[in-house]
Amino acid sequence: MCGGWILVRIEVRQGDITQIAVDAVVNAANDQLWMGGGVAGALKRSGGREIEVEAMSKGPIPVGEAVATTAGNLPARYVIHAAVMGQDLRTDAEKIRQATRNSLIRADELSIRTIAFPALGTGVGGFPLGECARIMIDEVMQYSVGGSALERVVFVLFDEPAFRAFRHELGSRTGQPETL
Repeated sequence: MCGGWILVRIEVRQGDITQIAVDAVVNAANDQLWMGGGVAGALKRSGGREIEVEAMSKGPIPVGEAVATTAGNLPARYVIHAAVMGQDLRTDAEKIRQATRNSLIRADELSIRTIAFPALGTGVGGFPLGECARIMIDEVMQYSVGGSALERVVFVLFDEPAFRAFRHELGSRTGQPETL
């Protein structure tokens, strides 16, 4: 934090997270790290099965934890697999908070400057979009105050409702609807 300003740039975009050119993309993972549907399935289809093979070799991990793998054929260098749910496919606010924070920690460990997040836990996990946006943006803001190599965090939301929820949340905090 410098003079009350947060040092990381936060962006909200609608689009396909598999197509964004950043250092790392975050996968909304389960604790076993197998990549089935949703964001995980899209990352595996675009990046290659080797992402899942490497991820599963590092699992299982506790819900709320995160591990990094290479990104296969994706435009990113890494995939950070954030375990936001277990085999019961349920999540909650604390799991989303921990998974977001641990993804940011893994990013710093890898000296990543740019990272893209989906809306963790809102697909299969069924978590409410507005609450997810509040939690994830809050975690990014809190984490950046402590000092980080991160320069840019992009929330890449596939559909219009998710995009609107994250844009609204960021706008309510900054007075600017798309970036900080």
